[in-house]
Parts: sequence; structure tokens; C-alpha cells
Amino acid sequence: MKKKTIVAAGGLVSNDKGELLLIYRRGYWDLPKGKLDEGESIEACAVREVEEETGLTNVLLDKLVGITYHEYFDEWKQRDVVKETHWFAMHVNGDQTLVPQQEEDIKDIKWVAQNDLGTYMQQTYINIVDIINRYYSSLHE
Repeated sequence: MKKKTIVAAGGLVSNDKGELLLIYRRGYWDLPKGKLDEGESIEACAVREVEEETGLTNVLLDKLVGITYHEYFDEWKQRDVVKETHWFAMHVNGDQTLVPQQEEDIKDIKWVAQNDLGTYMQQTYINIVDIINRYYSSLHE
């Protein structure tokens, strides 16, 4: 039986200092992302989800960094699903207040310098490490 695919989008958000935005949810450091709404473009979804989950505004969308896939069991629908997440580079200007979206179980949000990412990457998912590595590689292309 073919697994249901859920399409999502998210962002690798940098600030004026070149730091990367990480969210802390359910015991892991992660990147903001969420499911595509019907009729919504993948780019609009990525920006909307970043803004909803972090409280940021005026998020500037850049290029697609890559697409990741991961399988999980959907407790609510009682079936295995594949999540296809489209990741975009993004940027915010100025010093904005970060507001964790409580209803999404986001407990903390941090700006992290590239040199300090190692500690956080020990407490995240392998596909997040992969997309962050792709993001930093793309900056030097």
C-alpha cells in the first residue's frame, strides 16, 4: 500500500549577523516548517509557516535549498505517511522579537552562529543536519 505524502515547506532563516534561526520542539532543535494549505504556493507556505511559528514579520524569501523526505506514523489518522518538505533560504532584517508558537509545542527559538551549531546538531534530526549543511554549501556556490 502506497504511503500518503504530506507536502510541507519551511525556512533556513538568517539574520543581519548571519545567524541561523532554530526552534526547540518536542525535545529536538529543528527548523520552522509546516503543511501546505490547499491552493497555496509552496513559497507562500514556507513564509507563512516561518512567520506563524516564530513571530517574525517581513520574512524575505530566497532560493530553494532542497527537499527532504521522512516517514512517520500519523497518530491522528493511524497510518504511515511520508513528509516531503521544501526548504528555502530566507532572511530577516533588524532585531525582531521571537515568539514561539505554543500550539505547535515550540518551547524556545534561538539565533545561532554557524560556529556554534555543532552542539545543537547533536540534538536534532539527521535530515535537518543534512539540509543545514546543504544551506551553508549553497552560500559558497
